[in-house]
Amino acid sequence: MEFKDAKNKFIQTWGALGSQWGINKTMAQIHALLMVSPEPLSMEDIMEELLISRGNASMNLRALMDWGIVYKEYKSGERKEFFTAEKDLDELAVKIAQERSKREIKPALRVLKDVSSIKGNETKETKHFVEQTSKLYDFVLKADNMIDKVTEFKDNWIGRLVMKIMK
Repeated sequence: MEFKDAKNKFIQTWGALGSQWGINKTMAQIHALLMVSPEPLSMEDIMEELLISRGNASMNLRALMDWGIVYKEYKSGERKEFFTAEKDLDELAVKIAQERSKREIKPALRVLKDVSSIKGNETKETKHFVEQTSKLYDFVLKADNMIDKVTEFKDNWIGRLVMKIMK
């Protein structure tokens, strides 16, 4: 397989996988392109490579920067803005986990807490509903706490030492 074909296959596959971790296809394709580019790319470079509009590129670059996985860079003597992706895969995984927790898990926890604390008639159906939604709340809370612990682990010196030993 030639380089160009391999690069395109990677970008297309990463784009398809993007929906699995909470982003749209184009956003994932831009991320993939920036991740495998040795130098920062301008918006025009991204538009040309992926055959997308300026508006689409701009909107998705902004979203990737909001996620903290793409950064804006400036080159002296250039008026254009350039973009680069987080290259450290451990850091990338941590940022994606934190962002998904913030966007998906925390709102679900709020809903589960609300619906599991209903008051009213104590029918069999109501008791079962409260019991099941309370169990689900506890489970999701444990999962979210585990994500928090794993992402915090990388930020302390013991965690960094363990990660260094594991590599």
